[in-house]
Amino acid sequence: MLHIRTPLVLHPGLSTASRRIWLKLENLQPGGSFKMRGMGLLCTEAALQGKQKVVCPSGGNAGYATAVAAAALGLAAIIIVPDTTPESTRARIARTGAEVRVHGKVWDEANQLALELARDADTEYVPAFDHPTLWEGHSTMVDEILEDCPQVDTVVLSVGGGGLLAGVLTGLIRHARLDCRIIACETEGTASFAAALKAGHPVKLAGINSVASSLGALQVAQWPVQHIGRFPHTCVVLPDADAIMGVVRYADDLRQLVEPACGVSLAVAYLDHPAIADAHDVVIVVCGGVSISARQVAQWEQS
Repeated sequence: MLHIRTPLVLHPGLSTASRRIWLKLENLQPGGSFKMRGMGLLCTEAALQGKQKVVCPSGGNAGYATAVAAAALGLAAIIIVPDTTPESTRARIARTGAEVRVHGKVWDEANQLALELARDADTEYVPAFDHPTLWEGHSTMVDEILEDCPQVDTVVLSVGGGGLLAGVLTGLIRHARLDCRIIACETEGTASFAAALKAGHPVKLAGINSVASSLGALQVAQWPVQHIGRFPHTCVVLPDADAIMGVVRYADDLRQLVEPACGVSLAVAYLDHPAIADAHDVVIVVCGGVSISARQVAQWEQS
């Protein structure tokens, strides 16, 4: 097991006698985000199958988590990033010992190269979000949440490609907690899940336009779209300004840095959003993020 058991803590300022806001601190994972759970499991299974190398197309959290997992397992790792990935993120991935290749202007182009490289028999392809083994790994956070807060009635989480959502649904189904409300959060420029719910199936966005780059999947995975209807659920789409507000206020409150992709879920609590009006025990998945710096947060706060 490469991931750690993360704390579940009460938010120091938002909890009241009638509604408690809990924070699942996945930003404390060795890979900096919840991705370590799924990538760790997939890489571990690859190593047990005799694979020598993993390749992952991701310019952010998935790529970094895969690189960290590979290093721990003694596997070689190639992380394919589009040229939009910040140099600081590339350098952080490279420091794990992974080979970082820059290919294409968007993730889809990076993914094509990754698929070609993964044709070798000794190489495992590690997708960013759409794989049942990833979801099984991510679902372990639900085991921990229910152990620490069995009375939870609402889970708030961010949706990019849908890997985190699929993991949470998988865990709740395993524990027969289909009564738990799911609040799925996106920014206005990344709302592929909201579009999928409206259409009844995944649809491809024309483009991504948001500061929350980690939510920038043009099309969400199909499985969570199919299964979210088994739960009471609400889709919340907020502007970038609210996501940034969530990042800044969380930094002030918890003295921790997270990406806007995480800030959009935190904003639901900071805004006292109607989606949680009737909830009593709300767990917000603080999903993390490696592409963030104190300088960037300071710039947002001043703008």
